[in-house]
Amino acid sequence: MDLHQIVAQAAQQKASDIHVEPGLRLTFRILGELRPAGDAVTPSLAAGLAREAVGDDGWDEYLGRGSFDLARTISGVRCRINALQSMRGHGLAIRLLPSLQPDLESLNLHPDLRQLAQREHGLILISGPTGCGKSSTQAALLQEINLHQARHIVTIEQPIEYALRPALSFIRQREVGRDTPSFEQALLDALREDPDVIMLGELREPACMRLALNAAETGHLVLATVHSANVNEALQRLVLAFPAEIQASIAAQLADCMAAVICQRLRYRPEFDLRIPECEILIATSSVRNNIRQAEWFKLGRPMETGASDGMWTWDRYRAWVEGRRDWHRPPPPAAVAEAELEPDRQSVPRPPVRGARTTAAARARPEVAPEATAPAEGVLEIVPPEAELADILSELEQAGRRGKK
Repeated sequence: MDLHQIVAQAAQQKASDIHVEPGLRLTFRILGELRPAGDAVTPSLAAGLAREAVGDDGWDEYLGRGSFDLARTISGVRCRINALQSMRGHGLAIRLLPSLQPDLESLNLHPDLRQLAQREHGLILISGPTGCGKSSTQAALLQEINLHQARHIVTIEQPIEYALRPALSFIRQREVGRDTPSFEQALLDALREDPDVIMLGELREPACMRLALNAAETGHLVLATVHSANVNEALQRLVLAFPAEIQASIAAQLADCMAAVICQRLRYRPEFDLRIPECEILIATSSVRNNIRQAEWFKLGRPMETGASDGMWTWDRYRAWVEGRRDWHRPPPPAAVAEAELEPDRQSVPRPPVRGARTTAAARARPEVAPEATAPAEGVLEIVPPEAELADILSELEQAGRRGKK
């Protein structure tokens, strides 16, 4: 069994994740539940699958670092892959990304979220547990800006999952590990690139958090994700990431630049046969800012209960809206197209050296191949504006025909 067969089987069973670990059975996550499939994976098979996923160009880096993140298209399905080394050997965690172009309607999110895309500046945090669709919600908000506003958008991701094609906005997307060595460096660069909107894949380190707060405080709209179970925990986690002696100043800075917090989770609804997002939304009103400044996290529930007119939502009110809705958008099945027909090989894109990675003489001698300037990386869904001109489409088809003849 190879990687293509495993992904095809997972897609057929409507799995969202695949887990490969030596000595354990191949496991799919279907509708939020882990379900074993097949026999135990042998160490040799796991190593072969990891090598197939990472590719020859990234193998030395993977061995030196012990993990490797990438996005690629396998058997017509876009996948976000984390290859890792564990006590048993080589393992894989593969997320099967949805085959739709994310926007608020297709993700079945409340239309109130459009108001957040109209913000001129401030920090918008999108939180929730792993696998709840934070990245898709981020992409949907960016697409909302792209279709209705002429703004300069800079995204910093690891890896890039959705390629946004500019409509009204000017969009620059950078991938950590390929286009820039770190989130911190990319953020410093972005502040010198005249951005209006900055999107961060995830806030992980205090240095990155501080730069994001500075960017939001200086007139930029910053969208970022964090892992948390609710709105209170998302804000508290951000402040507590810093040393105790500066947490008060961080809370004050957060209060000044905060625009909104969205906490999201997915719930399977058997009556619709869909996993539907449920949200808790906090908008930064004056009372909310005061609670954040005083680090009174336990008081944030009250404004959400009484702030419906400001666009706030509690879990209970949002669930009541879900219960009353019937016109749900259903995602299309994964496209059954060959991987070679979708996008160029992502492994051909040169990556900057990573500190601590081992590099062989053959790898050092291997010539670098420059990526095509206009082609999205492999595994990236290119989001095309609905009003794309017919002439542009015909021009792209003509170029594709020429490449095919070559």
